[in-house]
Amino acid sequence: KLCGYLQKLSGKGPLRGFRSRWFVFDPRRCYLYYFKGPQEPVPLGHLDIASACFSYHQPEAGAAAAGDEPAAFEVHSPGGAVTVLKAATRQDMTYWLQELQQKRWEYCNNLDAAKRDSRTSPTPSDFSKGLVAKDSPDLTTLSQNASAERARNILAVETSPTDLVGEQAASQPAPVQASAINFSLKQWSTEIKNSMSSLRKGSNENRKSVFYTTEEWELLDPTPKDLEDSMALEEKRKHLAEGNKGRRLTSSAFPFDFGRIPHKARRPLKEMIGSSKNRTSSDSSPTEWCSGSGNRLVSELQLKYQSQQEELEKLKKDLLSQKELVRLLQQTVRSSQYDKYFASHLCEGVPKDTLELLHQKDDQILGLNNQLEKLNLEKDSLQQEVKNLKCKVGELNERLGMLMETIQAKDEVIMKLSRQLSECEDSTSSQSGPIHSPTATCTNKELQELDRLKDNLQGYKTQNKFLNKEILELSALRRNAEAREREWQAKYTSLEAKLCQIESKYLILLQEMKTPVCSEDQSPAREVITQLLEDALKAEPSEQPEQAFFKPHLVSEYDIYGFQTVPEDDDEEKLVAKSRALDLRSLSLSENREISTGVKWENYLASTMNREMMRCVELKNLIRSGIPHEHRSKVWKWCVNLHVKKFKDSAIPGYFQTLLQKALEKPNPASKQIELDLLRTLPNNKHYSSPTSEGIQKLRNVLLAFSWRNPDIGYCQGLNRLVAIALLYLEQEDAFWCLVAIVEVFMPRDYYTKTLLGSQVDQRVFKDLMSEKLPRLHAHFEQYKVDYTLITFNWFLVVFVDSVVSDILFKIWDSFLYEGPKVIFRFALALFKYKEEEILKLQDSMSIFKYLRYFTRTILDARKLTAIAFGDLNPFPLRQIRNRRAYHLEKVRLELTELEAIREDFLRERDTCVEKRDLISDDEEDS
Repeated sequence: KLCGYLQKLSGKGPLRGFRSRWFVFDPRRCYLYYFKGPQEPVPLGHLDIASACFSYHQPEAGAAAAGDEPAAFEVHSPGGAVTVLKAATRQDMTYWLQELQQKRWEYCNNLDAAKRDSRTSPTPSDFSKGLVAKDSPDLTTLSQNASAERARNILAVETSPTDLVGEQAASQPAPVQASAINFSLKQWSTEIKNSMSSLRKGSNENRKSVFYTTEEWELLDPTPKDLEDSMALEEKRKHLAEGNKGRRLTSSAFPFDFGRIPHKARRPLKEMIGSSKNRTSSDSSPTEWCSGSGNRLVSELQLKYQSQQEELEKLKKDLLSQKELVRLLQQTVRSSQYDKYFASHLCEGVPKDTLELLHQKDDQILGLNNQLEKLNLEKDSLQQEVKNLKCKVGELNERLGMLMETIQAKDEVIMKLSRQLSECEDSTSSQSGPIHSPTATCTNKELQELDRLKDNLQGYKTQNKFLNKEILELSALRRNAEAREREWQAKYTSLEAKLCQIESKYLILLQEMKTPVCSEDQSPAREVITQLLEDALKAEPSEQPEQAFFKPHLVSEYDIYGFQTVPEDDDEEKLVAKSRALDLRSLSLSENREISTGVKWENYLASTMNREMMRCVELKNLIRSGIPHEHRSKVWKWCVNLHVKKFKDSAIPGYFQTLLQKALEKPNPASKQIELDLLRTLPNNKHYSSPTSEGIQKLRNVLLAFSWRNPDIGYCQGLNRLVAIALLYLEQEDAFWCLVAIVEVFMPRDYYTKTLLGSQVDQRVFKDLMSEKLPRLHAHFEQYKVDYTLITFNWFLVVFVDSVVSDILFKIWDSFLYEGPKVIFRFALALFKYKEEEILKLQDSMSIFKYLRYFTRTILDARKLTAIAFGDLNPFPLRQIRNRRAYHLEKVRLELTELEAIREDFLRERDTCVEKRDLISDDEEDS
């Protein structure tokens, strides 16, 4: 992981200087984020490495070139901004440059959407747990240029990092200069937020880091709006002070001393600077005052001109936004007029299904038009990127020429000194007798100068190799950008052709609906509709390799968890599933732009390199927002160990293997039922779809081992699905302990026994919570006598497996493994609240129950569902759930006792009555 301490040049005027910052590279967007420290939750800003170029300056001839001296390098951004960063040593600088070059090269050579989409291909990481981790993602990558790779390898300068680079640097103190003030005025709001977060209640031993996830933040490093007026006032004061050219501030870089003015330490820094400038300007001579007043008038005019220019730019931006708003409103008006005309004139006597299909096609055309507009914007941005890269290459060529001339001049100096040295050696060897001390001193100085020049020559050679590599990479990236532009153009053309085909078929349908000319059996509309459905459900055809990049692969066969996205049997269900997959794809593309949660996880895990993770509010908020795919294995294992630590400590070493060996050697009553349920566990997941799948054997081992550990339960239908989900991210032994945590720690006793007593109790508790949290919906169910616990019973038993889409399922499991069973109640209520208004519109029991059987699969927005579960449903005390469980447990036990008494009476009556001897109970029928 590329992270570590660097010093960033920032500030203005007397406050300008290097400040120590903690830098973290994010490979998903190729951004280099910088924080005030490794445990800060909010970054101060970021650098876009994908569109940047790098350079550094060789030390002057008289400067020290030792490897342990600080070395600065520059990051040039497309807008002309230059960020100066300083590493602690020249070795660290070289390492940062080579790594940033490599990261930029890897990112820009894999810019296709399939590579960056975390839903179809996980972010590469070093975790190796579970079935999902062993998948090799099928990625579409650009072909590498072999000659460019060879040249890059030749010009590469390999350097190893020091202790100030890497995750281990988070535990070391930051290298801060003694004269630097480590505070940023530009990001003052972020600084205050991070500072206040460190003052939260709690002991210093338990408080490790602060990460807020309840409020989303965008990593764009904006200037606060309320700072504009104060900054303008500061600029005005600066212009006023520039007119006074007196020689002040010569003894120190600061016009004030913090240590000597303790009673003024609470004054704002800007007021202190401004008052100091005014005070020093008042002591200057009258001549300087006159010239200063003239310059002041000019400065005021310039300030007014600049403010008017800014106002003009703002008005232009407002005008453009208003034009865009007018265009959207016009489009909406045209659409509504069309719908009104269509509804009033064209829809008389038309079947409802056909009208819905027409509306769907209309929405599809609008969506394709929006996609065309997005592609045009992407094309413009790529053209601008190519222009910027061309400008960079030109600048680097000029810089390379200057450096070559400098190296040539240095070579001439070295040759001249070498000749002088050889002449001195010849003259000393020809002389007889002892060498005089002044001559020896002169020779030593020349030798030192020669060594220094050789070191400089080596430095220039290294710099030359770096700049040559930089030019080579930028040229290759420019060519790749041009190739991508051509590929996007081809993709755009393909989509435009497809849109034209759909519009043609759509117009045929409209014409047929308006003036039908054929009988119903021979209507071309039926043929067109049939053809459109076949095209929508048709599998992706195999294409030539050179055409494969142009076709947009919107829906893959399996998601990253191994679940099948589109079923193979039912055409109607296949159409619904493909539509759902497209909606999920759209949500994922929009969520990928907001990566604040991912960056917070990266920074949090970096801060826990040298210590164990601990339960805290910050970690709970992070887990509630969702664990990133690449870190889920590690966090799940930690959560499981947290809950079963007492069981594992009391168990013998190799406990799981002992149980597994026992299960393989001795027959078990649950073995037969386990074998029957293996292939029925998750048939829609590729890891459990066939008897030879890797997950089947692991599932068998875990279930058999648990049946020997807990013979009272043995095996219950539902345990197989819990283990199957755990095995996707955990190894066999960790999945076994995960099942122990769920059955023996989270859930009450008798939850998975034959009577399912605990499950029945939870359904009654859930009914009480429904009447309290969602009274309208509960009354609606009571009015139409709908027993919704028939649906929710399975939610609780298997923790929503096969009830919600996979993305939401794993977010629920993230919180469930950390917080426990209360999460199930939260999300069960949240699912009903999410669709409350739709359910209230249904006015008969059949339609309500039919809707309840599938409505959870239509919920796709995990962020909204999580906000309802952990926000709208608060307060949600665990004590209340425990009390209601105890209350309903007694009632259910009494009911079971009564049922057992009725059963015994039935058996006695059957034995005594001849007519009832042929009757058998359910238990006898099962046996």
